[in-house]
Amino acid sequence: MIVLVVSMPEGVVAETHVSEARERLTASDFLLVDIELPQEVSPDEMPVADQLGLAEGLTWLGRKGESVRAEYLGDRAGFVVPVVEADQVTHLHAFVTERYLVTVHRGPLALIKTLTARLPHERPSDIVATLFLLLQEALESFRRSAVEALLAAEDLEDEMFERRHPEQVYQLARLRRHAALLHHSLLPYLQVMDETLTRRMMNPNFPEERQRLVRSYQQHARLVLTNIESLQEATRRVFGSYSSLVSGEQNGVINRLTIVSTIFLPLSFLTGFFGMNFTYMTNELESKVVFWLLAVGLQAIVLFIALYMLHRTRLWRKLREADDADDRGARARPTSRIGRRSSNPGW
Repeated sequence: MIVLVVSMPEGVVAETHVSEARERLTASDFLLVDIELPQEVSPDEMPVADQLGLAEGLTWLGRKGESVRAEYLGDRAGFVVPVVEADQVTHLHAFVTERYLVTVHRGPLALIKTLTARLPHERPSDIVATLFLLLQEALESFRRSAVEALLAAEDLEDEMFERRHPEQVYQLARLRRHAALLHHSLLPYLQVMDETLTRRMMNPNFPEERQRLVRSYQQHARLVLTNIESLQEATRRVFGSYSSLVSGEQNGVINRLTIVSTIFLPLSFLTGFFGMNFTYMTNELESKVVFWLLAVGLQAIVLFIALYMLHRTRLWRKLREADDADDRGARARPTSRIGRRSSNPGW
């Protein structure tokens, strides 16, 4: 167990023992305590609430496998917040009163380092403002992950138009699963948070400054959810582009096979016709000159007619224009990548 105590509002961080953190929670009026638990749960592990001397009914604090939570209990509140860490979704537990904020997580969490680095500059006015800084950082982890995946999906689409290979399907499937993970992890939490915060704002005694914090948080949450939905839409679009490329290549192959069949089907008929064992064939066509005239002449006439019909129907021209359009599109895609990347939403 690693225990960090952050003196507020200065934001001075110090690593200490859990017993000292317990004493400071009792005496301090403005304190942040962060506890990092091991990834694996030991059989003799004591509940974090008991070690810190917190109120009863907090057995969920630090317990592995807890679902999202957002509840107010009089003058205190408890949260289980999803956070993106190294492309995986983990959960941060938070317990807050009017005097202190306790956060618990399993394994190292970059969000805590980012938060403690911001505190000396932000200098929040009270512990509730510190809590909303923490919740905003949790949303930012989802936004950053969604934007990075969105850029990767657009780059992958550009690569498809330049050169398509099967490995791209696997990469696209991973991006699609990641988008679904972000959406399924964040949406239930936002629904619970929105319900809890709305009830608090309906209280006439809820301070105006905290109402402002709540509105800012809800607006940020909606924008992050929009980014994740944009990622899902982008992965669906890239899948459609890949399917269109495969269908176009298959159509080109079928067209070429049709042309070959158009040319050689009459020739196959002539070969089969003159190969039949009829009396006329064996008795009348005794001269080599007549044989070669019929064999070569008829085939040349059939080839000439077939090529003439293809030229008249402009099928050759359509195939060449399609190939030229694919080449121009492949050359133009890298340029459009820069334009698309610069148009991505940022904060």
